[in-house]
Amino acid sequence: MKLQSKLSLLGLFVASLFLIVNCSSPTSQVTPNGSPLPPSNGSTPVRLGFSAWPGWFPWQISQDEAIFSQNQVSVDLKWFDGYLESINTLTAGQLDANSQTLNDTISAVAGGADQVVVLVNDNSTGNDKIIVREGIRSIADLKGKKVAAEEGTVDHFLLLLGLQKAGLGSKDIQFQPLETGKAAAAFVAGQVDAVGVFAPFTTQALKRPGSRELFSSKDFPGAISDHLVFNRQFIQNHPDRVQSIVDSWFATLDFIQANPDKSTEIMAKRAGVTLEEYQGYAEGTKIFTLDDNLNAFQSGSDITSLDFAAKTIAQFLTDVGLVKTQPNLIQLFDDRFIKAYAAKVNKT
Repeated sequence: MKLQSKLSLLGLFVASLFLIVNCSSPTSQVTPNGSPLPPSNGSTPVRLGFSAWPGWFPWQISQDEAIFSQNQVSVDLKWFDGYLESINTLTAGQLDANSQTLNDTISAVAGGADQVVVLVNDNSTGNDKIIVREGIRSIADLKGKKVAAEEGTVDHFLLLLGLQKAGLGSKDIQFQPLETGKAAAAFVAGQVDAVGVFAPFTTQALKRPGSRELFSSKDFPGAISDHLVFNRQFIQNHPDRVQSIVDSWFATLDFIQANPDKSTEIMAKRAGVTLEEYQGYAEGTKIFTLDDNLNAFQSGSDITSLDFAAKTIAQFLTDVGLVKTQPNLIQLFDDRFIKAYAAKVNKT
């Protein structure tokens, strides 16, 4: 009797263990041909990077207000003090997605990265600036001067655009390659004559007595666009999770519209500036609506079309030597996720 009881208990233990293991582990699903399906939204969090830029601070709202979870996606939102570090981390495969400019995405693709733009966050309309010390009154006055910017990034690009417009080139200045925060600090300390920075670092740079804006992205409409960019392999493996991230972005914009004061408070805190300072960034960044996105992904003959803009930027980056060869742009853009969201809200 004792042996029979022990065997019965052992059988009950094994059966219970089987149930525990099966209940605690995700069910393995397969396609008709037997290959495993991509993990569901409840699996490993999406690694999403962002850094200091007004058009990307809304991601902080997405996290703080549980908008990601409302759209059934788990996100590991990673903050980067240095923008270039976020780009390099995505390229190294340590992020699934990042918030970055079209210019820098094209540069990464030219270097061999396989990245895809799925969403336009915004266009810079003045929040990228070339700021100069007292006594510099024109772009021509930059000749021979020390000018700092983060090499290869969008404000370096803006600097080169301005120089080209004035008939100058990179060889006409003493370029100082510094990370954006360090570039702003060097300018305030009087170590350089001019600096290329983006908000909120513009606020820091303008604290130098007598400093002023020489020109900005407002002078080059459409030249600087900011995006949600994924590694292609992640899109191929997890299109449902990419969709949830895109849906979360538009839900966040709805939240901002309904709760402007709370939203500004969250974004200003993330930016490390006062509410008043953050409100000053509003005119310098145009956040793209769903309609703006749908229009941007269409083919066109001016800079408002992403396809046209990418070709123009790629040519410029090649001409000035920021990239060695023309990148392949054929598969750079994927608009199916914004189109799917538009279909959900009955908008075409």
